[in-house]
Amino acid sequence: MTKILVTGAAGFIGFHLSKRLCEAGYDVTGLDCITDYYDVNLKYDRLDLLNEFKTFSFEKVDLADREAMEKVFTALKPDIVVNLAAQAGVRYSLDNPYAYVDSNLTGFVNILEECRHHGVKHLVFASSSSVYGANKKVPFSTQDNVDHPVSLYAATKKAGELMAHSYAHLYNLPVTGLRFFTVYGPWGRPDMAYFKFTDKIMRGQAIDVYNHGDMKRDFTYIDDIVESLTRLIEKGYQAENDNSDKIKSVPYRIYNIGNHNPENLLEMITMLEGHLGLEAKKNFLPMQPGDVYETYADCEDLKRDIGFVPETSLQDGLGKFVSWYRSYYKDNYEPEKISKK
Repeated sequence: MTKILVTGAAGFIGFHLSKRLCEAGYDVTGLDCITDYYDVNLKYDRLDLLNEFKTFSFEKVDLADREAMEKVFTALKPDIVVNLAAQAGVRYSLDNPYAYVDSNLTGFVNILEECRHHGVKHLVFASSSSVYGANKKVPFSTQDNVDHPVSLYAATKKAGELMAHSYAHLYNLPVTGLRFFTVYGPWGRPDMAYFKFTDKIMRGQAIDVYNHGDMKRDFTYIDDIVESLTRLIEKGYQAENDNSDKIKSVPYRIYNIGNHNPENLLEMITMLEGHLGLEAKKNFLPMQPGDVYETYADCEDLKRDIGFVPETSLQDGLGKFVSWYRSYYKDNYEPEKISKK
């Protein structure tokens, strides 16, 4: 049975991917250090669902702990590693930069070293659409220059891509990096805008709408992310399909995973209001440091190599999220305290 190590297994994407892999019959070990960046109860509830699978096991480990990581790899000997653990969030990187260095840089170097020394067949790792930074050309292509990050978070993700490329070059380690575009859906991250908006609208509180709502995001539904990840894992490393011998010689690939359809922020809020049956009180604010105006994924490489691209509409995806939210937080709201339209 193929052994797959998933870091960040108690996180949003890590939970959904681990669940999907267990359902497909893989032997999955999940790692997570359960930081308190957001509600740890949500993380433990995700793990409770994963622990129902006989083929899932969990280790509470900090990626930055070199000795602990070495013990995990020595004992497990994974065939495939999917590194989804990271300190996420653009705005939080302004307040706590060292958390990003520890997880996204030190932690990822430890992953790369262990993969190198334990003969891992394929390392798949999460990057971010944030690496495109101040780029103006849309849609964003993996062929674009990404040397102008506008947040420390983005800079650490770009650094991760460079470190991964160096290990692919030096040690012939097959590596696939994935630039995720605004992932959302059930069991999501409470720090994300759609989640925060839903929570505040349900409580009758005002939501902060940055750049006065004039922003666009390529929202990508979680099931589409997991489908893409699973196909990439099952197909194995994909070599570059071009005529460059230099690139072909390095087993390294980068893909965008987005819905290739940027949506206006105000339209997203309107959709949420419709699903909730409540009107949002809006607090319009200027653009925040580290934010970008638009994200938009070119996914042609992904479509070519795995025959799939994300396609769930924002309307449908938000509806599924709201249904989960109402179920998960059903005891948090008293109807008489909610102001309806």
